[in-house]
Amino acid sequence: MQSVRDLIVLITGASSGIGEACAYEFAGAGARLVLTARRSQRLSSLKAQLHQQFGTEVELLAFDVRDRPSITAALESLPAEWQAIDILINNAGLSRGLEKLHEGDIQDWEEMIDTNMKGLLYMTRAIVPGMVERGWGHVINIGSLAGHETYPKGNVYCATKAAVRAISEGLKQDLLGTPVRVSSVDPGLVETEFSQVRFHGDEARAKTVYADTVPLTAQDVAEVVLFCAGRPAHVNISEVFMMPTAQSGATLVHRDRT
Repeated sequence: MQSVRDLIVLITGASSGIGEACAYEFAGAGARLVLTARRSQRLSSLKAQLHQQFGTEVELLAFDVRDRPSITAALESLPAEWQAIDILINNAGLSRGLEKLHEGDIQDWEEMIDTNMKGLLYMTRAIVPGMVERGWGHVINIGSLAGHETYPKGNVYCATKAAVRAISEGLKQDLLGTPVRVSSVDPGLVETEFSQVRFHGDEARAKTVYADTVPLTAQDVAEVVLFCAGRPAHVNISEVFMMPTAQSGATLVHRDRT
């Protein structure tokens, strides 16, 4: 395994879920972390925990990936010794609503498209030129089963994750001939705050998504992300498509109700 010790790893959406789990995994492996999210208090708490547990060096950037000027300003505010990002983990993303397309909330659509697609593009455009210039780097995008298989009422969210898959493939093609790697980690059912966000804070409805089954955990996904980053420089894990054992498709989940 190639060491990530002392590499600078930028993780978007690091205040919870898969992003937070990635922070722990990479901190445990000795990386230096740039953690970004909208919720600055959660970031501060996470920084303290990582420093206490691992002695990790952490820089925090509070911004919304939908806001391109804020991204630019935040990255420019990094100390000079932190600006050469080695690994970019494009994790920030969300789902809003679960309605038929012709009944959907357009504001929900805007938030998903702006976060899942445009936010990922903004971050990639800001970070990758430096990787190319330095001749070193790795972009790891967090995709989804939804990018492989559309499910009823998931229309726009599935479209955004299909776009992430296409962007990952296109970026790898564009970087051919450079040492910069591109990976996509695409999980199925993962128990995080995802469903609470989708259902606008309706915890009871969110719990039904994971009821009577054993979903993936955020740590399961983070371990795979670290595995991708740790391959030798000549190895590029282009795509990992992972699901819990109890799932075999977007709408096929075994639930033990005995």
